[in-house]
Amino acid sequence: MMGRMRAVVQRVDGASVVVEGETVGKITGEGLCVLVGVTHDDTAEKAAQLARKLWSLRILHEEKSCSDVDAPLLVISQFTLYGDARKGRRPTWNAAAPGPVAEPLVDEVVAQLRALGATVATGRFGAEMRVSLTNDGPFTVLLEM
Repeated sequence: MMGRMRAVVQRVDGASVVVEGETVGKITGEGLCVLVGVTHDDTAEKAAQLARKLWSLRILHEEKSCSDVDAPLLVISQFTLYGDARKGRRPTWNAAAPGPVAEPLVDEVVAQLRALGATVATGRFGAEMRVSLTNDGPFTVLLEM
């Protein structure tokens, strides 16, 4: 089974992430807040493919992309995107990659975005995070690579 890296992408007018009372990542103005989930057999190539898609996705105002208007992105690791709640009352996380697999791939998405010229803020992998954003639209899409 081929893994499919997942991202929930929200068009925002500002977003931030706080860990233990400290703002660790923040973007202002129009941009994207991206929650990234990694499964077991995702690869660095999938991370690069996701970065290219995020940079060129035309979901900002007037069908512009981040690359068109140099809009920032806030990228946050989100293992719960692979939660499975079809059975019982508690989700299982079996499809989510463990930290040693997921963290380098989320870092690769960020590195690839920066290599493309993007301004990228991040959350802190594995931390208890408080994410605040103003969803502009609202506009939210799910990507799978």
